Amino acid sequence: MEWEWARGTSPILLALAATLFTWALTALGAALVFFFRDLNRRLLNTMLGFAAGVMIAASYWSLLAPAIEMAREGGGIPWLPAVAGFLAGGAFLLLIDHILPHLHLGLEMKNAEGIKTSWQRSTLLVLAITLHNIPEGLAVGVAFGTLADHWTPAALGSAVALAFGIGLQNFPEGAAVSVPLRREGFSRWKAFGYGQLSGMVEPVAGVAGAALVVLAKPLLPYALSFAAGAMIFVVVEELIPEAQRGDETDLSTIGAMLGFAVMMLLDVALG
Repeated sequence: MEWEWARGTSPILLALAATLFTWALTALGAALVFFFRDLNRRLLNTMLGFAAGVMIAASYWSLLAPAIEMAREGGGIPWLPAVAGFLAGGAFLLLIDHILPHLHLGLEMKNAEGIKTSWQRSTLLVLAITLHNIPEGLAVGVAFGTLADHWTPAALGSAVALAFGIGLQNFPEGAAVSVPLRREGFSRWKAFGYGQLSGMVEPVAGVAGAALVVLAKPLLPYALSFAAGAMIFVVVEELIPEAQRGDETDLSTIGAMLGFAVMMLLDVALG
């Protein structure tokens, strides 16, 4: 596929456009709250599994593999940026998880994590969802930021595939946020507002990630791996446990397999 239309366009601007797209799909998914008051647990598990599969595949195909290849081309130790950045990304999310006050859906206030505060339940729920979306926006931003120094049709195609894959899994995620909030007693508009708000952090993180690698090009392989580590942390710490609730765990596993396959197909086909 040819991507000449994008040559010469600022990677930061492309990252902004891509993450606005992922945010829009989050809002579109959150809008399902206007039509449904509840989500079938089997469907929710499948959707969460799909999101996990997309993020796992994206972490390798769109982030770690390019980081390893860049380090090899630069004459460095191929595995060093990938390992160091990956672990740093996970450590960063672990630190935020322990500091930022937040509460996962379906849990009581006594199960809130992070620093203890007197904030309302709704605020803590939104912060938990926002924490989830930071790595996704960062990953898309860093992927587009690579174009500043490594512009090729394959690199742009890979970044576009990543944005499309993240957006695709953001649709069910938006619904998985807004509909449970509605079930907890929120009005439809308030549940929708919080659901789409959870994706608003992605353009911010995307622009920040792209700007970072444009300004500090030697950090690029580390930044790609950092985003991968942060995404895997979210998958293992939140998505997979949430997707395994209930008795239909096979459906979440099937969803994860499908999500991985779809993201792999997108990256190979477009990149």
